[in-house]
Amino acid sequence: MTGQTSPFGSLREQLLEAAAAFAGGPVTLSDILSGLVDDVDRALREELEIFPVCHHSPASALAMVRRLREKQPKVIYLELCEDLQPLLTELRNCRLPVAVQAFATDLDGFPASWAPLSVVAPITEASAEYQAISYALETPGVELVLVDRSTDHVFQWAPKEEPQKTHKEEEAGLHGDAVGVEIGDLRPRFAELEEHLLHHGKVRHWSEWWDQYVEQPLSGADYDTYRQVMVLIGSLFRRLTPDGDRLTVDEDRERYMWTRMREHLAASGASPADCLYVCGAFHAASHVEQFGLRSTAPYEITPRTATTWLYGLIPSSHSAIEAQFGLASGSVSIAAATWAKAVTRNKLTPFQLAGQKGARKRAVKLPAPVSKGEVADRLTGFLSRPPALDELDEAELLGWCVDIVRLARRNGYLASTADAIAVFETSILLAGMRNRARPTPYDFQDAAVTCIEKDVVPGRRDVRRLCEILLGGDRVGEVGYDALPPLARNVYDRLAPLGLDLEKRTIQRALLDLNASPELVPCSDLLWMLRYLLPHDAVRPIMGERRLGERSIQESWDLAFGKHQRFIIELGYEGVTIEQVLEQRLRRKVWDHKATAAVALAAVEDAVLFLGSRRFADELGARAVELLAAERSVDDAPEVLRRIRRLMAYYRASEPELPGWCEEFATAGYAHYCTLLPTAFVDDDTGVRQVAAMLGFLFSMESLALALGCDRAQLELAVQQSHPEAPAKVALLWAARNQLGLLPLAELRSRSDELLANPLVVPSFPQYIMGFVQALEPAPSLSGFVVEVISKAFGRLPDSVLLPWLPKLITTLRDQAGELMPALVREAGRTFPGGLAALDAWTPPWSARPKPVASGPAPVAAGPVNELLMGHPAACDAVAELLGCAGEWRVPETAAGADHREVTALLAEHPEPALAVAGLLI
Repeated sequence: MTGQTSPFGSLREQLLEAAAAFAGGPVTLSDILSGLVDDVDRALREELEIFPVCHHSPASALAMVRRLREKQPKVIYLELCEDLQPLLTELRNCRLPVAVQAFATDLDGFPASWAPLSVVAPITEASAEYQAISYALETPGVELVLVDRSTDHVFQWAPKEEPQKTHKEEEAGLHGDAVGVEIGDLRPRFAELEEHLLHHGKVRHWSEWWDQYVEQPLSGADYDTYRQVMVLIGSLFRRLTPDGDRLTVDEDRERYMWTRMREHLAASGASPADCLYVCGAFHAASHVEQFGLRSTAPYEITPRTATTWLYGLIPSSHSAIEAQFGLASGSVSIAAATWAKAVTRNKLTPFQLAGQKGARKRAVKLPAPVSKGEVADRLTGFLSRPPALDELDEAELLGWCVDIVRLARRNGYLASTADAIAVFETSILLAGMRNRARPTPYDFQDAAVTCIEKDVVPGRRDVRRLCEILLGGDRVGEVGYDALPPLARNVYDRLAPLGLDLEKRTIQRALLDLNASPELVPCSDLLWMLRYLLPHDAVRPIMGERRLGERSIQESWDLAFGKHQRFIIELGYEGVTIEQVLEQRLRRKVWDHKATAAVALAAVEDAVLFLGSRRFADELGARAVELLAAERSVDDAPEVLRRIRRLMAYYRASEPELPGWCEEFATAGYAHYCTLLPTAFVDDDTGVRQVAAMLGFLFSMESLALALGCDRAQLELAVQQSHPEAPAKVALLWAARNQLGLLPLAELRSRSDELLANPLVVPSFPQYIMGFVQALEPAPSLSGFVVEVISKAFGRLPDSVLLPWLPKLITTLRDQAGELMPALVREAGRTFPGGLAALDAWTPPWSARPKPVASGPAPVAAGPVNELLMGHPAACDAVAELLGCAGEWRVPETAAGADHREVTALLAEHPEPALAVAGLLI
């Protein structure tokens, strides 16, 4: 379209003249400016009316309400994934905001690492999309057609390395780690442009700039002005997009949508004059060759993959939308408040679905449709005149100031009436500095932070968050019971005997007396399964536990189903019942390529605890046997030992005999660990705890394995072939040989004493002790010997070795030998005296006891002190006289004399052997 025949010819000439004057001649700038006008002209002259929108924009929603009442289209084409259309009727059973979701776990055609795939499209009341949906679903004879790529194509067109998920779960809140489909994404993709706009607009972030320079001017604008300005902005951002890959995806989407619309028009026979195409302003300025109904450019839509997609509605919130789409905190809440105020001010009746939860009942009566005239240039006037400044609404601002002070006081701030006055005046001041006559919510928020929030935040919420709550808060949506998948409805029905309103977002306490009310036992079983499947803060046990062979008599639960409704809904994508989902997850876990024997044993334990299915537990146990036999690492040996011991103890106590897989696990593990034992002893990458767990498995399963046909010689040979060099593993090997009867305890004690007496070994003796401590796993009978070794080390090691080692000893015992400490402490309690009074006379059981002597005067001990006293008796007598002590000196007997006296006493007591010997000698 040339400038002479276009209504925008005058505007194009003005822009070209400005570009030439600014740049000194025709350059790229002139091409961009003239291209903007061409894009607007092309979009507005298209036979199919294009309605450009911005995501969650009140201005777009207001313009949509006005246009739907005027035009009353018969067909609405909406930029939204086409396979999400069946879900839109379920919006009647929900409280907005909610998100339409597509979910897939069984992938076909996509990398397995992408699973699960999730796409969400959030919907709020203050959005043009919701107004279009409500109009189409509530007006007879109107057809709504979703024309954007399917969710399957969203990931088909994603880079093959990894799908571009918008934000992480902790940031995206209720949406989780999902790809967001944003209708009307309108934000500069040129970082320098956005920075320039924020700087010169004197605002902090993009949401504030958009509110000041687009939302407010367009809220009361006529439809032609709205369309032209939105297309102009979309064209500007499109032409300055530096990301070629993203632009390529956008162009493919536009080809897809125009192809679908032409196909529908051809099939339905609808008149383009009765249709309305709702899309983002970025796509309204499209340059693809398929643009327009008169285009004949072909485009082949690739088929979908065999991936099974599941669909549903999940709760959304203002904060979730802000986090997922990179909007400023509080911007969606402010948009909702702006929408509500604009609807009241303009006396509009927005469209809404019948029976919508949380919405006011409004009777919508459509006037007679109004035909649209020729396209006129509204851009020139809009761009040439300054924006109309709204007058100060003192009542609104005063209400905000009073309410924020009241709210701040409730949250611990020392706010007063003076602070309310300061916030009022500061809001006006900030608005004036930013060329605004009427303070916006952003001005008020900055003023409140400045005047109320001093140096510290007394509670959990700062003033900025309080302002968000005041201006609308983080509104959270809710999916109604009728819109829930069968699994979620089944969960609510089965928990009905608790008598709680599970749809509430508050935490509710459930008390279960299982003895007095046995009908609550199924509720308890279900809660434990939900505890396993849902986030921990959704179902949290306060009292009661579930272990193998144990059941609680009373239980207490904190339930927050309303807050975590999304996770319950997503469980419905995996199965029909909770039991089916749990079984599928356990089976998927043990058949994963990264699964280990420990993982399989954990799955067996969970199956017994939550499902009570012997058949399923046996299936998982058989898989555990396969995984153990295929493992070439012993890193999980401690976990394997702990779990198989617990499972066997449970089966022995509750079943007449062990399951077949337990016997196979014992024999396979015995042969497996015997084979790997010599290598594990010398491998530096294998820790002492792992080797101790291997020996613990071999010794604890020995009787069962030998009864099932294993050979003990295999274990003895493995121990004999082990030649470790690390001190801890050497000590562990000695303990293993003692357990096998190859090393007597006396020799083991002798070796330990030799190490402690060797100055060259003393620095590494603590490592031997750690090996002996770990030896309690395979040889618990050595607990007394371990106490003896530790006691000797504390008594004999020099401080230079002992003191640096003590912290390491404590941390190692806590981290690696926590389960062994009770036995060690009990043995120490039996060994050492119970009180300080008995400690002086206590003799360690491993020390040599003094020989008993005959009755009579106590012998005088020999030594340097005795020699000193005997050499100077006068000094000793003088001290004794001063102390009032009476005594006499005794001459000590020689050793020979003492021995002679003992022999004489022995012969006198037993004369018969002496007489018999004498008879033999005669």
